[in-house]
Amino acid sequence: MKKSGSADLPLYNGPIPAWLSDRMNALSLGITEAILQEYGSDAFLRRLADPFWFQSFGAVLGMDWNSSGVTTAVMAALKRAINPRSKELGLYVCGGKGKSSLQTPTELLAVGDKTGLDGQQLAYCSRLSAKVDNTAVQDGFQLYLHSFVVNDRGNWSVVQQGMKGDTAMARRYHWHSGQLQSFVEEPHTAVCGISQGTILNLVAKEAKPSQEAMMQIVREHPNKILREANHLVMPTRKDVKASDVDLKRLGAMLWVAQEKAPADFENLLMIQGMGPRTLQSLALVSEVIHGTPSRFSDPARFSFAHGGKGRRPYAVPTHVYDETISTLRTSVEKARLGQSDKQQALKKLSQMAQAAEQDFTPNADAEGSLNQLIKTEKNESWRYGGMSIHGPEQPPNVDAE
Repeated sequence: MKKSGSADLPLYNGPIPAWLSDRMNALSLGITEAILQEYGSDAFLRRLADPFWFQSFGAVLGMDWNSSGVTTAVMAALKRAINPRSKELGLYVCGGKGKSSLQTPTELLAVGDKTGLDGQQLAYCSRLSAKVDNTAVQDGFQLYLHSFVVNDRGNWSVVQQGMKGDTAMARRYHWHSGQLQSFVEEPHTAVCGISQGTILNLVAKEAKPSQEAMMQIVREHPNKILREANHLVMPTRKDVKASDVDLKRLGAMLWVAQEKAPADFENLLMIQGMGPRTLQSLALVSEVIHGTPSRFSDPARFSFAHGGKGRRPYAVPTHVYDETISTLRTSVEKARLGQSDKQQALKKLSQMAQAAEQDFTPNADAEGSLNQLIKTEKNESWRYGGMSIHGPEQPPNVDAE
């Protein structure tokens, strides 16, 4: 089995308000259903196993773009949204944070009873993937979240996260069953994050002699170390900077949403009053559904769909969020009835933005341009029902900030 990657994220405290949690449930379900309809459950599992896609997914749902809370919030939302419809969707989300993680094997046995899958084997994979990241890879991060997502064919992904209190950082690990070979020889395609110094990794290919020696002589120590690679490292600062975003991609998407798409897409989407701000969000949601892996190298870009609960880069525009959910829900329901026009329109919206990138040149003052975009979004936020953990947004003349 391959561990498809991991990410280092700053530890931020704070609950998710109900007004955001409910929307996250709805939008995560809509995105999941759209992926299942277009690409199937195996493709959804592959996406979950990609740390860059996962972070982008969390950002488009309105979580703080670089926070460790993305992991717990996304997996909790998926569990709440998917499990009531598991039989229909062919997906089961087990485990979670803290004590819930300990229930994963039991939940997987229940999945086995419902589906005919080998629940004992799934539970074994769950325990062993946690054991590898908590014990065999001694990087100083102790697991506190373990989520196991399996489809009705027995393919699965694991998303788990550990914390390292002395550095105020969390590390997320992703696993995927698609290339199952061995838990004890190169199970990871990558271990990502800020270098914490030398890491003892007993599942590295180079550690095979050590494994064999340890089987014979327990006191022997491993003599090979796995090189860290394919890093996704999120900064500890909260503000989004130009260096965090591919401005060519973001600028082209804004151009399509604000100047080109309304004329081309309003009739096709058949939505009364559909405007450029909602199309901006839909374009980014569409990319989360249809984008290829290379499109998620800058997860911060996806925070420009629905902002963040901590008001970074700006407050969550709840009216826009609700329109996004409604549009996606309608497209999914229509596709279920064999009417895929809306779903294909959303797909084309993403394709248009990508095509526009070829001839798009960002302004020379990248930081200034991004700051102006953020300022505009903040000034207009109250018009879109802007909300954050600090409360509702106010018009600029009474804004305390």
